Amino acid sequence: MELHPNSKSESILVIDDDVEFCKLVTRFLTHEGFSIQSVNAGTLGAEAALSGNHALVVLDVMMPGVNGFDVLRRIRAQSRIPVLMLTAKGDALDRVLGLEMGADDYLPKPFNPQELAARIRAILRRVKPDTAPGAPITVGDVELDARARVTRRGGELINLTSVEFDLLEVLLRAAGEVVGRDKLTRDVLGREFSPFDRSIDTHVCNLRKKIGVLPDGTERIKGVRGIGYLYAAPTM
Repeated sequence: MELHPNSKSESILVIDDDVEFCKLVTRFLTHEGFSIQSVNAGTLGAEAALSGNHALVVLDVMMPGVNGFDVLRRIRAQSRIPVLMLTAKGDALDRVLGLEMGADDYLPKPFNPQELAARIRAILRRVKPDTAPGAPITVGDVELDARARVTRRGGELINLTSVEFDLLEVLLRAAGEVVGRDKLTRDVLGREFSPFDRSIDTHVCNLRKKIGVLPDGTERIKGVRGIGYLYAAPTM
């Protein structure tokens, strides 16, 4: 285990069984201004992720014993801490599974270290509390408070990941209008849209399951083929 102390707001936990890889990532991200703790075993990694000492987790899928999916499952059972998963290059199934289980984003190995830093910064920008004044957004029976990062449906709290929260906020602000996949990818994931990247679609699928359908049984979030998604505006 390697630890470089700094403020929690910049503290990144790296969980990967490859010691040399962790050293390289630690060296690079420390140079980028982050504080890094690396853990080389799944069980210890899950414990560290739930300690409350970190702002984000970088989690490798392929680990012996307790693998990355097991760790993610343990984290999501208790915490909404952002998780960036590292997957094998070309393994789309791992990427989809990770997103469905609550990962915020993924990055295939091998990757450009600058891309890793950019993904981390994009996620941290998303989860930073909103200090600007503004009333909660209310559409029908759904209320979203961007400052407190809390969402309720019919007064009942909905537990969303950081990506799901930001995705819902964008859709609610444009309720009744179609929001393109390219805009959702830029605004929510912080990167340019690629036709081969289905991350937004997976996050929308997860969000639909959590937010449920409208009282009449229809979907709140409707897909518009080849364009994007629309949050159904309430009818008068």
